[in-house]
Amino acid sequence: MEQESRNPFLQPNVIESANGYSSRINPDKRGRQNFIGPGFPGLKKRGHTLGNRSWIKIEQNGNSRVVELDKATVMRHCSLPARDLRLLDPLFIYPSTILGREKAIVVSLEQIRCIITADEVFLMNSLDGSVVQYKSELCKRLQREKYHSDDLAFEFKALELALEFACLTLDTQVKELEMEIHPVLDELAKSISTLNLERVRRFKGHLLALTQRVQKVYDEIEHLMNDDGDMAEMYLTEKKQRNLCSDLYDQVQGNDDTSGPEVGLGSKSAPVSPVGSASGAHKLQRAFSNVSAHKHGSLLGSSVTGETENIDQLEMLLEAYFVGIDNTLNKLLSLKEYIDDTEDLINIKLGNVQNKLIKFELLLTAATFLATVFAVVTAVFGMNFEDEVFDEPSRFHWVVSTSAVLCGVLYICFLLYFKHKKVFPL
Repeated sequence: MEQESRNPFLQPNVIESANGYSSRINPDKRGRQNFIGPGFPGLKKRGHTLGNRSWIKIEQNGNSRVVELDKATVMRHCSLPARDLRLLDPLFIYPSTILGREKAIVVSLEQIRCIITADEVFLMNSLDGSVVQYKSELCKRLQREKYHSDDLAFEFKALELALEFACLTLDTQVKELEMEIHPVLDELAKSISTLNLERVRRFKGHLLALTQRVQKVYDEIEHLMNDDGDMAEMYLTEKKQRNLCSDLYDQVQGNDDTSGPEVGLGSKSAPVSPVGSASGAHKLQRAFSNVSAHKHGSLLGSSVTGETENIDQLEMLLEAYFVGIDNTLNKLLSLKEYIDDTEDLINIKLGNVQNKLIKFELLLTAATFLATVFAVVTAVFGMNFEDEVFDEPSRFHWVVSTSAVLCGVLYICFLLYFKHKKVFPL
């Protein structure tokens, strides 16, 4: 009974009790204006109940069911602040995050958004394929491990599966991008066209977004591995056992404090000698003290000595996926370098074409200059004036021929000058 009162999700009418304030004024049968919530007239319901969201609850034995819970109930049960629940909001896009709290681990990795406690996992319900696969795979593993002992704690099993799905999803997307972008880059290296450039531009934007996602997961795992305090905060099962033993110790201490008066009252009703009653109370007190001290001391000793091993265990778990996400990040960086190399090759080709155009323009400019000189000579003789040159027609032919030869020689001089200055090879 006490356990049911502590866990609000075991109560059958948790939704109605948690959202009782949302139906203080019920709509009448005449269709008058509805009032939802305190002092907010005219608001309409969205979904089932105001503020409720669908969650998939996965227990330690592998059973799962869909529950409707509001934010206040989740915050109260998991001891989470409101800002942590915003990370799980599907309406907002937040980077990948793993947060260790007092009673829960908040996980937001790609499409997997869940709250992991020492006894259960609350997965944000969605029609996404990753969420469905995560739920089914976690249930299968938990049901299979009921018959096989495993040293890994429940919260780490759920966290490991979330990391596994995130790393596999990102690695699959990187492989698909590699298969799509390599032929496009090869085609662009052969023939530079607007269509190929536009396709590479889209792929490059996709590559940048994917790199940012992978980098965020990489940084999050690296941050956890570098902070022993954050890793120790994620041992929810050990903290729960430690709290239970602490409660047991306090209960034993309370029984120890109240045992004296009970023995005194019993001595009044029973004819027991004072020496015997005093010695019995002393022995009982010593027994309770020994039991409580032994349990409390063993718990503290195990927590202190096992903290390093447990942190090492979690660190090894994180390191395995850190290596995988690092490999995925290296693939993206290699792909980015391949794109940069292709861009450099394209720039070299474009620069070569531009140099050829400049050379051709230079030659054409020199030829135009000489043609202009020849045209000036012909224009001078085309003037309407009297001269002895026009008396004999053969002189006109000599002038034209001499001008043409001089222009040709001058053009050759231009070419030799360009060669001497190494403007372009001839």
